[in-house]
Formats: sequence, C-alpha cells, structure tokens
Amino acid sequence: MTSFPVRTPERECLVDVTPQVARLVSDAGVAEGLCVVCVPHTTAGVTLNESADPDVARDLLAFLAGAVPHRGPYRHVEGNSDAHIKTSLLGSSVTVPVSGGRLVLGTWQGLFLAEFDGPRQRTVHVVVARG
Repeated sequence: MTSFPVRTPERECLVDVTPQVARLVSDAGVAEGLCVVCVPHTTAGVTLNESADPDVARDLLAFLAGAVPHRGPYRHVEGNSDAHIKTSLLGSSVTVPVSGGRLVLGTWQGLFLAEFDGPRQRTVHVVVARG
C-alpha cells in the first residue's frame, strides 16, 4: 500500500487524484491486476466520474447539497452530519482494473477525492495487486 496527502481547499469539493494514482500504478510494475483507492475518513469519500467537464463535479455537489442539506434535523452534535451521510452515499473506496501497467479508465473518467467537511488534510491509500 502507498499513500499520499491531499489538502482540500473548500468545505465541499471534488479533487482529481487521477494523476497521482496513475503514477503509483505505473511505479508498482503490475501489468494486469486491480487498483483499490481508499480514503480512511468518515467525512470524505472517493468517486469515479467525468473529469473532462468541471460542471459534472459542480452538478454532483449541488445534487448532494440539495438531497442532504448542511443544516438539517440531525442529532450528531459536531455539525457535520451531512458530510457523514454524503460520504456513505459515495463510498470510501473505488476499484479500477489495471491492464498494460495502466489504469483502465473510460475516455472521460477520473478518480476524485470527495471532500464534505473541509478544508482539511486528507490521505489517499492506493493498493495495486496482480490479477
């Protein structure tokens, strides 16, 4: 397992981590296998989505904000219940195939750290395994 830090700039944002993950996959020297990307946080997740148009990220964040508002009838006293719920909806890990020593992503796909309680220093864990 290899890890790298990500400093998120806002309370809610998607940070494209595709270049860092792709570099780790290349460095791992695994021709065929799987790459698991995981974040060990309860208020930040990982998602795979379009990276070509930044409006996709904005739309996703806007949808989640409408579905799970920051202020709601929550019981958790820290004031970040919405972040916990959004993280549960997106998930904390993504698995991507590796072929030819590279991530197998669609033309427009990218890997994103999804921040819901920032700005913070986050950690992304990457495991590359032979298939």
